[in-house]
Amino acid sequence: MDFLQPVIDGFGVVLMPSNLLYCLLGVVIGMLIGVLPGLGPAATIAILLPLTYGIEPVTAIIMLAGIFYGAQYGGTITSVLLRLPGEASSVVTVFDGYQLARKGKAGTALGIAAIGSFIGGTVAIIGLTFLAPLVASFALDFGPPEYAALALVGILLVATISNGAKIKALIAAAFGLLLATVGRDVFTGAERFTFGNLSLADGIDFVPVAMGLFGVGEILYNLEERHRAAQAPATVANVWPSKKDLKQSSGAIGRGSVLGFFLGILPGGGATISSLAAYAVEKKRAKNPERFGKGAVEGVAGPETANNAAATSSFIPLLTLGIPANATMAIIFGALLIQGVTPGPQLMVDNPDLFWGVVNSMYIGNILLLIMSIPLVGLFVRILRVRAAILAPITALITLLGAYTIRNSMFDVLLVVLFGAVGYLMKKFGFEPGPLVLAFVLGALLESSLRRSLLVLEGDVAGFMGRPISATLLVVFVLVAVWPMVKSAMDRRKNSLTSSPTTSKENV
Repeated sequence: MDFLQPVIDGFGVVLMPSNLLYCLLGVVIGMLIGVLPGLGPAATIAILLPLTYGIEPVTAIIMLAGIFYGAQYGGTITSVLLRLPGEASSVVTVFDGYQLARKGKAGTALGIAAIGSFIGGTVAIIGLTFLAPLVASFALDFGPPEYAALALVGILLVATISNGAKIKALIAAAFGLLLATVGRDVFTGAERFTFGNLSLADGIDFVPVAMGLFGVGEILYNLEERHRAAQAPATVANVWPSKKDLKQSSGAIGRGSVLGFFLGILPGGGATISSLAAYAVEKKRAKNPERFGKGAVEGVAGPETANNAAATSSFIPLLTLGIPANATMAIIFGALLIQGVTPGPQLMVDNPDLFWGVVNSMYIGNILLLIMSIPLVGLFVRILRVRAAILAPITALITLLGAYTIRNSMFDVLLVVLFGAVGYLMKKFGFEPGPLVLAFVLGALLESSLRRSLLVLEGDVAGFMGRPISATLLVVFVLVAVWPMVKSAMDRRKNSLTSSPTTSKENV
């Protein structure tokens, strides 16, 4: 009963009219952003960060969370109707969703996606409700050495499990760590990499970095890339799936819920990898895998369920350990810090209303998404017809105004423009900005925890191995770092063994 009381109180928080309104606002914005190709929840949340200053912390995070999981379904609409993924996590939905639409079953595809998204999100919320307290109680044993090791593992995982090339992800993460060292040293007071600029003495603020990389950078890149010819959206009819479709997709929805939940917890996992993994699992399990890519309903159900489950479960490491699992979580992490709330093991004890209010708002948000998803399709398709040349300047102007209003500083505006150019160049040359932002956020935690640890351990690095949790985390770090090299060596050996019989046969 002691465990259930905070959960029940959390429903009282989320059912307040203001919080319900912002929950609705968040999921609607999220769906809209998911529909617009390229912008994404990370960019949107970064742009809206200045608006959260005048809102209560729990209300602000409820809205931002709604944007995140709402965007997962929004991307489905254009994937099915226009063969144009509005979100990275909806890329695989294009394969079968668009083929279903061409067969006149666009409504079926969207209906299955809505049901799968609701079930996957709900399963993940239930898992979050029961698993988060266990993780938080375990994390109460964390001291500076454990946090240093955890931050180190988080940075490495994010860099190595990135969607792009690993070496580029590592370079981006290294640059993020470098940016985290700019400013006055907290321990000695010495200035680092400020070049005599007083505005840099307190370090680079997270908000201009996020707004530049994900806001201005994405806008510039998408303006260049959006040269695709306009397509006529498919007609939406027969929205509710048939019994046959529901039966055929039920297994995919179940597997996607579990797979998405566990992959979402991992640093670097997130909705995109979960949807790709779910599609691969369904194709491998199918008796007739050749159906995939030609309109298999499981090819929509599995990925769409998995990406919503992952979007929800990625809140577990953020709220309980203070470790963001992906780029969007890193920006929500920044939003919490702006509100004076520090995510971590003590959050559930110090701010139970915020913790359980945000968690329980996801139940309400998922119900709202299920109710609104199909009726709003027509509106979203009309929005797609607005030219990018009109939307982009308006979005860029709002971003720059938002950056200025944070501290009434033109220096922040210049930083946004600078990081916008950096974000554009990164996307242009195949560097994902996610590892940079995550490393930037975790870099401060890594440095402060490491230096505090060395003070506690009197400079003895071996002391990290004398503590069970930090020792385990460091072993995980070594395994993750070494595994790619071991796998590469094994592949080379396998290739040499398979090619040697052919060579000897030719010699004979």
